[in-house]
Amino acid sequence: MTHNTTIFQYFSTGLQVALLRAGMLKIRRSEDKGSAIFALSGRIERDRVPELQTLFDSETEVANMALDLEEVKLVDREAVRFLAACEARGIQLRNCPSYIREWIETGSDTNHESLS
Repeated sequence: MTHNTTIFQYFSTGLQVALLRAGMLKIRRSEDKGSAIFALSGRIERDRVPELQTLFDSETEVANMALDLEEVKLVDREAVRFLAACEARGIQLRNCPSYIREWIETGSDTNHESLS
């Protein structure tokens, strides 16, 4: 059995980093002009989607949110559905790899409703 751990680190600059172990997903949070930006790196897999949903839902103090996907290396079908749902809710997908963008746009099974 794999033991999944979420580790949050806070720095004096206010930067928040979450490391989601097992599939190794790293999340760096920053703000820019009232917008929360989450830079994701590593793998986004099905077992991480509920944790990401909870994290993003807790962002009640910001006007806008963006996900920077430049360092995302692997996604599964559930992650693509989640990213499509995020985009449908107005969350900007920055630096989205072309293969992820193609799956979002052509995915016949992508459901744009909330995944929670």
